[in-house]
Amino acid sequence: MSPRQNILVLYLSTSALDTPVIGWSRYNGAGEDPPMAGDGNQPPYRTGVDALRDGWRLIQASPLMAPAPGAEFRTDYLKYEFLFEKWVESDAVAADSEQLS
Repeated sequence: MSPRQNILVLYLSTSALDTPVIGWSRYNGAGEDPPMAGDGNQPPYRTGVDALRDGWRLIQASPLMAPAPGAEFRTDYLKYEFLFEKWVESDAVAADSEQLS
């Protein structure tokens, strides 16, 4: 068993962690349950605070930047991105070493 990092990216409706999740991505470093685009239509957590309460650690939040003049209503990207991590124990090291031999 060795520690592996899982990453959760939550896009919130505002810069506050207690606002609703509007988009998300998951990356499983342990190699279990590979994510697929569109594999669920319900977010894994209702808010960023809910993820914290479930043991996820916040490692990055998007900087708050004022929109450029004239671009206040552009919707081409989700700007309130929060990256979380959680470490889990995994047997993936044994599988990794077998692939190398």
